This record gives sequence, C-alpha cells and structure tokens, in this order.
Amino acid sequence: MTDTTRYPVASPSLSSLEERFVQDALASGWISSQGPYLRRFEEEFGARCGAEHTVAVSNGTVALHLVLAAAGIGPGDEVIVPALTYVASANAVTYCGARPVFVDVRPDTWCIDPEQVRSAVGPRTRAVLAVDLYGHPADYTALREICSRHGLLLVADAAESFGAYLDDQPVGSLADASTFSFFGNKVITSGEGGCVTTSDAALAERMRLLRNQGMDPQRRYWFPVVGFNYRMTNLAAALLCAQLVRADDIIARREQVIDMYERELTGTPLHRQPIAPNVRRSPWMASFLVGPSGDGASRDELARMLDRLGVDTRPFFVPVSALPAYGGDSAAQPVSTDLGQRGINLPTYADLADTDVKVIVERVRRALDAVSPVG
Repeated sequence: MTDTTRYPVASPSLSSLEERFVQDALASGWISSQGPYLRRFEEEFGARCGAEHTVAVSNGTVALHLVLAAAGIGPGDEVIVPALTYVASANAVTYCGARPVFVDVRPDTWCIDPEQVRSAVGPRTRAVLAVDLYGHPADYTALREICSRHGLLLVADAAESFGAYLDDQPVGSLADASTFSFFGNKVITSGEGGCVTTSDAALAERMRLLRNQGMDPQRRYWFPVVGFNYRMTNLAAALLCAQLVRADDIIARREQVIDMYERELTGTPLHRQPIAPNVRRSPWMASFLVGPSGDGASRDELARMLDRLGVDTRPFFVPVSALPAYGGDSAAQPVSTDLGQRGINLPTYADLADTDVKVIVERVRRALDAVSPVG
C-alpha cells in the first residue's frame, strides 16, 4: 500500500467459495433460470429473514415492480413513497401506471415519516412503500398500524438493509412484502439480482406466476395472464449461496469499518448517521452529513477534494420529487432536500484493512481542512 492508493466507494467481497459454487453450477449445465442453487438460495434467504416465501428475481427494481403488479396496483392508484430514496422506488410505482405520492423523511432516522404518511393517505391510496435508507429500517411498527387501519399494502424497499434488525426482528419479515437488491455494491451481491420475501402465500404465488412470463405452472406454454421475464439465473444464485455462507463475516467486517470511521472522525464537521435505539442497522455505507443544516456547498467541495486525494465518494440521493420526471420540486420535503445536499458516503467494503481506513480518514481530515465547513 502506498500513499497513491485509490479507494473506490464500494467493492464486492469475493472468495474461493464463490468461485467453487459458480464452477459447480457451470459444470452442472444449469446456467439459466432453473437449478439447485436457485432453490437453495430461496430457502436459505427466507429462513434468514424469517419469511415463509422468497421469490428470486433479476434485480432489485423488478422486485419492487413485481410486488406492486402482483398486488393489482394500477392506473388511478396512489402509493406513498419517501422523497429521499433511489429513483427505482418511485419508478416501480410508475411502471404500474400508478402515482407515487412523496412525503418527507424524519431527521432522526432518515426514513419515511409515519406522521406524514398518515396525513397523505387518501381515497386512492393503495400502498405504502417504505425505504430502509442507508441500512436503517423504517418505523414498521407505526407504518403497520396506519396500513392496517386503512387496508393498505405495506412494502419494504430493503435494497440497502440486508442484515438489519428492528426490535430484534430481521429485515425481510417486517412488512407485507420486502424487496432486496444484490447489485455489486450491496452487502451481499451477485452482480445483479434481487428477491422478494413475504409470508403471504397468495401474493408469493402470484409473483411467481408473473415472474415467469405469466406461464401456468401446471400447463407449459399456457399463459393466462401477461407476465414478465424477471427470473434470476442459477449462476447468480450460486454466487448468492456462497455469499450467504460468508454473510456474517462480511457484515461484521463492514460494521468494524463504519465504527472506525465514526470513531476516528468524531469532532470533525462530519455528522454520523443517527440510529434509533431499537435498530441494528445494516452496514451498507458509511454515511455522514457535512456541515450544519442548510449548508448546500461543503459536501460537493469535500467530494471534489477527496477525489483529488484518491478517495471515491458518493453523494446522498437527490430527492425524487426534485427530479424532472416527478415534478422537479422538493420544497414540500425540506428534510429530504437538506439531507440530499449534505450527505456523503465514504468507501465501505469488507476488504478494507484497518490501515486502509486510517489512510482514508487522514485524507478526509486533510480535505476538511481545505474545505472548512462550519459546525
């Protein structure tokens, strides 16, 4: 390692086990959307999440779309979505012909605000799509109460929160359906991939039907409905089975990396992610806010300086309501707007050694000295 080492913001943790499982899948000839690793992954992932059914799919975005489509959400319907999220959360609603209704997030969790959800429920509301932003589970206790009262579907976008817990219950069992992403920067990965967990047998059956072009499972090449090709391959599932074997070690190391950042950067103008007392977050990203509320410039200056110093970063999401396709105005979500302007993610992956983290911290301190945000 030299002082010229460049650190990416994310990198997958892959070992000889992943290689062995993938080679086994290749040798078996089962490389497409059937095979033993698919069955094994769905069983093991569901057991880990405390869910009765897991439906493996090709990526996290189609997982969201599949849930909403299987629930019958369509034109004229509304789905409540947090403004501060990756655009896929809203896009999946739009794919169904429904309208996403944006609400703000809470400053103490960065997740959807249940009180704003309560106020946003209207006659066209069919579902609430919560997002576990940067690995922190939303307040599913409060959201369940609201959804039960109004007969709404509760969906958890858990793309960023594999391995997290709320009140000692694992993410994947906290909503009517939970969706996951296994993109290359996630805690466990298959490059691309996703799944849905649920304990609703009817919903799971409907999702399996739609996932496979709508083909009747009892009659080959008979399609009673219009479906989608959202299937995962056995090769991707082989990767995920190996990742599940190693998941506890991957999570533990990522936690150590984030803990080290938070400890070493105490006293700087970087403010750590707030964690609710009943939450164990998923260590997806080391997430910080730069400077005080309302500081709209320091984050980007810091990111530019760190790029010159060889540290890749990524900003927080732009509020979806601020994007041209969704109205272009996030003024009604001031917390989301502020977090989107100040949030930064530092390199977070299991293969970072303590010495690497120390180098990154030293470069962050140098960059902060140059930028000098207040507070």
